[in-house]
Amino acid sequence: MARARPRVVLQRSGDAPMDSPTFHAGELEAQRRAGVGDVAAAAAAAGFIRDRMPEQHRAFFASLPFLVIASGDETGQPWVSIMEGPEGFATSPNPRQLRLAASLDRADPLAATLAAGSEIGMLGIALASRRRNRLNGFIRPEGTGYVVHVHQSFGNCPQYIHAREWRRVEARQAPPARLSDRLQPSHKAWIAAADTLFIGSGVRAGGGRTAGGFDASHRGGEPGFVQVAKDGSLQIPDYPGNNFFNTIGNLVRDPRVGLLFVSFETGSLLQIAGRARIDWGAAGSDDPQARRMIRVAIDRVVERPGALSLRWRRDGLEALKMTVIDKVVESDAITSFHLAPREGGPLAPFQPGMHLPVALTDPGQAGPVRRSYSLSGSPTAEHYRISVKREDRGTVSRVLHDEIAVGDTIMTGRPAGAFQAPSSNSPLVLVSAGVGVTPMLSMLHAAVESGSGRPTRFVHGTRNRRSHAFAAEIDALIATGAPIERLVYYSAPEASDGPGVHFDKAGRITAADLISLNAGADADYMLCGPERFLADIHAGLTARGVDPGRIHFETFGPGG
Repeated sequence: MARARPRVVLQRSGDAPMDSPTFHAGELEAQRRAGVGDVAAAAAAAGFIRDRMPEQHRAFFASLPFLVIASGDETGQPWVSIMEGPEGFATSPNPRQLRLAASLDRADPLAATLAAGSEIGMLGIALASRRRNRLNGFIRPEGTGYVVHVHQSFGNCPQYIHAREWRRVEARQAPPARLSDRLQPSHKAWIAAADTLFIGSGVRAGGGRTAGGFDASHRGGEPGFVQVAKDGSLQIPDYPGNNFFNTIGNLVRDPRVGLLFVSFETGSLLQIAGRARIDWGAAGSDDPQARRMIRVAIDRVVERPGALSLRWRRDGLEALKMTVIDKVVESDAITSFHLAPREGGPLAPFQPGMHLPVALTDPGQAGPVRRSYSLSGSPTAEHYRISVKREDRGTVSRVLHDEIAVGDTIMTGRPAGAFQAPSSNSPLVLVSAGVGVTPMLSMLHAAVESGSGRPTRFVHGTRNRRSHAFAAEIDALIATGAPIERLVYYSAPEASDGPGVHFDKAGRITAADLISLNAGADADYMLCGPERFLADIHAGLTARGVDPGRIHFETFGPGG
């Protein structure tokens, strides 16, 4: 279950951002090479990109002990770094600004750049909850810190994030940075053990200036997913995602790239500058999940021992042993797994909309393979339920569908995620497509069980009756007499599908359909589905006057 939002570059005239974001030529070329681009994709993506931070993002950034930043040095070469500070070092006085009461060490390759002011890409990531949001803008010094003027703000997916809890140690004088033009043996061992990488890229215009700014992104996998080739270059797999190709699109335009590896145990940083080449077929890769390979020739290496006062640990975060107590086929592609603690005892509570991290052992992988799946059952149930779509090229989904049986034990983490319906009695419109129904079903259970009388519209789109998961369960919830209206769309109904019984309308859900429900100006819209579906709905709702603050969305992409 991926929930990525794309970074869409703002094309500029001078310093003034245009109102309509669009993909730049590199991203469009990457989409075309991957066989997923079309003319409508750029317009659809605009629905995810805000020119200001929503309230949730402002609060999220302010809660973090560190931020990942990407910018360029005096030559425009991208670098990636981490800015840390005391609790509350990041504050947002208004939706277009983020103030940072922190600074970078002089040994950091970006210290001089930030001191002079620069375009910046920023990633806020909470490793424990596996939540992340991104922004792009312009940073300038202010007093003893910085202020970031936000041009773009968007959420991002938890796919491939390894959960970790942080702590802070007493700050000490860090040893001098170690500079090199190639990887040392200790660096190669560091990379071979890494399960997390941060990558920075940018798009340059004539005269050495950046046209679209810089982008900070996360990459994750099992330890050793980044490989060091015999010639000292790096091979970074590109896994299935949202098909917008923001980082790769930047590298198509400008191959210069910055990489950051973090030693979570020691607080040391390994910062790398290099030049990337995209292998579109992942030639020579033995990673079945890799769709492409980013090959990076290294130009400069900066090792900064003990650069951070932060430390992270993974112990216990994915060590819950759960027994599969039932396995239920819900549709031609979706199967539910009911999970209970192997040793008994109570479940950790969850809020509707949260997901459950799952770790499975696959013979073709060096270590456990991790994915997250939305909890689809009632939050008051005595067991968890996850409902998984089988992906033909997926790793974890195929193991779950084909090999996991009732009585087996799997490892999970605790429920996490921030996709929850606002707590109020205002009308609630639950909108989903495909397997995006899973968090909505949990929210529907909660709406019925709370007895609050909150008016709820349940709107779902799928292909036909064979692909229609949870139909009987949803109808049973509606039959309780709670104030719920159902509207189901079949995009490709078959002759045996019963209009008015199994589905209500043929076709696809549109924003106009949702407005016609007359939920009112104070309604909250919860959206979950593929990127293009959500972008279209989001753009259509806002164009028809719905307050963007009342539109909440979670996306999924190619699963694993």
